Amino acid sequence: MKEEKQKPDYVLLTSVVLLLLIGLLILSFAAFNISKENFGDPYWYLRHQLMFGILPGAILGLIAFFLPCQFWKKISLPLFIFSLFLLFLVFFPKIGIGYKGATRWLSLGILSLQPSEIVKLSFIIYLGAWLKKRRDNKEIKKFKEGLIPFLIMTGMIGTLLILEPDISTLGIVCLTAATMFFIGGGRISHLILVIIIGGILFLGLVGISPYRADRIAVFLNPQIDPLGKGYQITQSLIALGSGGIFGKGLEGSIQSAKFLPQAMGDSIFALWGKGTGFAGALLIILLFLIFAWRGIKIAKNSFNPFGSMVAIGITTWITLQAFVNMGAISGLIPLTGIPLPFISYGGSSMVVTLIATGILLNISKETNRNL
Repeated sequence: MKEEKQKPDYVLLTSVVLLLLIGLLILSFAAFNISKENFGDPYWYLRHQLMFGILPGAILGLIAFFLPCQFWKKISLPLFIFSLFLLFLVFFPKIGIGYKGATRWLSLGILSLQPSEIVKLSFIIYLGAWLKKRRDNKEIKKFKEGLIPFLIMTGMIGTLLILEPDISTLGIVCLTAATMFFIGGGRISHLILVIIIGGILFLGLVGISPYRADRIAVFLNPQIDPLGKGYQITQSLIALGSGGIFGKGLEGSIQSAKFLPQAMGDSIFALWGKGTGFAGALLIILLFLIFAWRGIKIAKNSFNPFGSMVAIGITTWITLQAFVNMGAISGLIPLTGIPLPFISYGGSSMVVTLIATGILLNISKETNRNL
């Protein structure tokens, strides 16, 4: 079938732009009082998100959009090694930044960087190149040449994330990698083995960590300690439930932001739900479903096997992270502590996600059939 070069997927781009606008809209209201109290400027968080998140992310995303897909394939290995190096640096004193018992950030003067966000994208790119090569050599279905190297690569990342600790990110990385491995030609029996290993690892991590066990207990019974361990999920459910069908207006989220832990980060979906109700929450869900639909179509229709695998990885990662975040805040799964893509406050996550979007839009330009 003839290869075609066409315009980027404007439907996917529109869904991303709308999600970004929603995030800015929430920050302009919910962070108003907190910004004023902390910095004397009611729009400090909004301005910071624009200057250190969306603006650099949009610029780098635009550059990624114009770079040929093969460029990422050529640099996939050094990029992956570099991201692992950054992830390792967080454990060095004076460079790594600790917060609430976790060391996940690097101090870069006036800026801070979260290497695990870079690892998400770099691993997808490297895994895409690796799977393409193994599939061409018909090695992906072999235990020694396929499954074992895959487990080693994932294990290296997993070890560093466990040491931080950042188990939520580990879960997103592993599920995304497993999806790519299966779609890339891995055997179902190998995928089942990967799932079993992941399940055992998860149970082990819960067993050795009291706070993870507490999250499971609170998930099963949010009222077990509503002023302590269950405070965040209790406040999130109150905010979501009080929104009703059409919400109380975004001005109503200002008060909730004071009581809701990580209000501008992990819990921002609850503030939007209170302000816009079930209708507003449904809008965000719909936009992420559109993103997933277009991402899958892009991967399916790409004539470039490497680009197809990268598109699957990016689509899986962003969509999965979005629904895990919303599910956790809604009490459908245990709290995870991961941001809502394109919406939550945070520079590293925003920049890397927009770069990934630029790559995905670039892949959408080259297809073997019309979308």
